[in-house]
Order: sequence, then structure tokens, then C-alpha cells
Amino acid sequence: MSVTKVHARQIFDSRGNPTVEVDLYTEKGRFRAAVPSGASTGIHEALELRDGDKANYVGKGVSKAVANVNDALGPALIKSGLKVTQQKEIDDFLIKEDGTPNKGKYGANAILGISIAIVEAGAAEKGVPVYQHLAELAGVKPPYVLPCPAFNVINGGSHAGNKLAFQEFMLLPTGAESFTEAMKIGTETYHTLKKVISAKYGIDAVNVGDEGGFAPNVGGAEESLELLSEAIKKAGYEGKIKIALDVASSEFYKDGKYDLDFKNPNSDPQQWISGTELADLYLSYVDKYPIVSIEDPFDQDDWEAWTHFTKRSKLQIVGDDLTVTNPLRIRTAIEKKACNGLLLKINQIGTISESIQAAQLSQSDGWGVMVSHRSGETENTIIADLVVALGTGQIKTGAPARSERVAKYNALLRIEDELQGTGVTFAGDKGLSVGTEAPALLKK
Repeated sequence: MSVTKVHARQIFDSRGNPTVEVDLYTEKGRFRAAVPSGASTGIHEALELRDGDKANYVGKGVSKAVANVNDALGPALIKSGLKVTQQKEIDDFLIKEDGTPNKGKYGANAILGISIAIVEAGAAEKGVPVYQHLAELAGVKPPYVLPCPAFNVINGGSHAGNKLAFQEFMLLPTGAESFTEAMKIGTETYHTLKKVISAKYGIDAVNVGDEGGFAPNVGGAEESLELLSEAIKKAGYEGKIKIALDVASSEFYKDGKYDLDFKNPNSDPQQWISGTELADLYLSYVDKYPIVSIEDPFDQDDWEAWTHFTKRSKLQIVGDDLTVTNPLRIRTAIEKKACNGLLLKINQIGTISESIQAAQLSQSDGWGVMVSHRSGETENTIIADLVVALGTGQIKTGAPARSERVAKYNALLRIEDELQGTGVTFAGDKGLSVGTEAPALLKK
């Protein structure tokens, strides 16, 4: 069945910024998709087209991207007669219509809106759930695996107004027996952490950030790790919860050094540290706390530091700004042995087919793959279906708070419920790579 109508409009994301929504019609009905948007974006990402008109929406309007769907891509897609089950052909068609290496002509936000809507329409055409349709597109066979969630509960970096340089401190309930239990462990520990922070830093320290995490006025990473340890212990989940970091260090890389005091305009350049010193700092934390994964430990172009650290550590080292879900960057990272994990963000590359390709390329080298939201999210839940379809066993989509985050977790609870009795399993820590060792899920 082909597409009969495509209509895009401007809606708002969870930060109150405009984003693109696409309604796509076939004889089966209407299929809707909304596009997320990041704050700490890598310079190598596909282009998110914004209007840049400062007089309207602080320059963040998306009327050009919307017009590109309504006036160019939509009509071309309808004319092509491609069937909605032909995901790869449609994504390739959209890429070709754009004709630039970074989707800069029409905007990755315009293209992705159509790509997600096509997935929904394709699933409906086949009469199967979205995760099943995506799994079939990716060639992944059941039984399905539910992912271990990575809850971002303490925020720093560009996401927070505190002094903390590292961007995210996450809880991973790897000791749970099911996704449902992982949610129980995660939410209970989140509420315990709220009490711990409130007692130490006051009631205003538990206001939540863009992703639902807390941003207490901590002095540094160690203080944050101590708060997590205390909350885990008080909640009664020691041994069942591991910790992951997203350092987003490109945000504080200056002149070849790392400035852990980057939010201070008068930060002392004498205190900035080298990549090797930063690696030593990470390893000291790993010795002391149950850290299993570190994302973006170094700048997106500081390849040498990445390779040095990945060789020395027995962790999952995740590329985000480094790899930007882009098969070309991933190939370079594989050649340089720069990391052993991929953060998969569908809007970094701009189509669902390329996202699947990026995940599979990473897995071919024994990497872990963590499917991820963006800090500017919508109520769209395609990433919940995608992580189950690909069976990567890891998802990060914020704290268990704020509806645009919880929407993804709730979608996963529904999927788990639906799959009862089919041999469905929960990933636990089996989706994580461990140094040179591939994730246990990949060895099946």
C-alpha cells in the first residue's frame, strides 16, 4: 500500500522549542511521528534545520523543515508510489531527494519525521506491532529481549545550572529479573535519592532538569557518586544497581585540555587536565564505585585519548558525539579501536534504516548498543520499539519522571506485557560490552 497524503506541522518539544510532526496517510489510516532534538549536539551530526529567525521562537522555528515535507518530500514520496513496507527504499529515496551528505538541504528533522511515520504505517500494513515490523526489517528473530533502562538521575554539564562538569549520572538496575522489576527498582531508588538530596542540599535541589534528573549543587563527580551510593543502599538495592556516566566532555574541551570548572567564567587554565589525567580520574572512580559504562569520556575529535582509555579499561566506553550514529564515523572508531559501545540516536543520522545499519555495524565489531532519547523529547515512543526490535538490551531515556521520558518506559512495560509467554527475556547486564569482550547478548 502506498502513501496517499503527507502533512507536517510545527509542534513543541519538552523544552518548549518547536519541532516537526508528520502525519502520513494510507488506506489504513493516519500515522503520526514527532521528532526529538538534542542540547549537547556533536558537530558531526546530521543537520537539524531551524529557521534562524531571531524575531520568532528565538530563532528555533521549524517552518522551513515543515514546508520541505509539505511542498517537496511529501509530494515526491506520493508520486514515487513506493509501498510503506519498503522502509529501506523509502529512506534511500528521501536521502537521494535531499542529495547532501548531512541532510542539509531539507533537514534531518524533516526526513526523520517521514521515516518514523513510514515505520508506523508499514507495521499497520502488515498487521503486526511496530517492534515486530522493525525486527523483521533488521533481520532479528524472536524471542525478544527487553532492555535494561539507564535512568539519568543526577544532571550536570550543559543540562544543569550547578558546577558539575559531567553531564549525566545514571542508575542501571542490572540485577532485576524483568523490565517491570527494573522499573520498580529504578523508581524506588529515584524517590530515595530525592529524599537524600533534599536532606543534604535543601528542597530546591530536587527541582528536575530537562530529562527528569536532579541537579543538586554538588562540588564534583565524586560527591554525585556518593549520593547515588547512599540512595542505592538506603533503597535496599546494593548489588542490583550499576552506575553509568555520560561525561559529554566535548562541552569542556579547551585547547587540547579538559576544564572540569568550565561553568566558571574565570576558571584557571593551570587546573585544566590532559586526556591521560582525565582517564586516570575515571579509573579511580571505577575502582571505588560500581561503574559499568562511560559515555563520551573525551572530546569528539580526541581520538588518541579514546584509544588509550578503551585499551586500558574493562568497561563499556560509549561513543555519542564521537560516532553520532553515523556509519562512517563508526567505521573510523572501529579501525582506531576507540570505543566499544554506540549511543544510538535516530535524529543524529536522520532515518530509521540508517539507524539500524549503524547498530548492526557496531555489533559486528562486538560493541554494546544503547538506544537513546534526546534532551528535547516528544511523546513519540518509537525508540522503545526500536530497542526491543534490535535486541541490544540497553536504553537510556531519562529519569522515571516527566511524561515525555516515562512514555518510553510505559511503552516498554506494555511490550513486555504483550510478550508474556513467548520466551521474552530481560537483558540485565548482558547488553553491556566489557572491555574487549562483546556483550553476552551478541554471543547467543
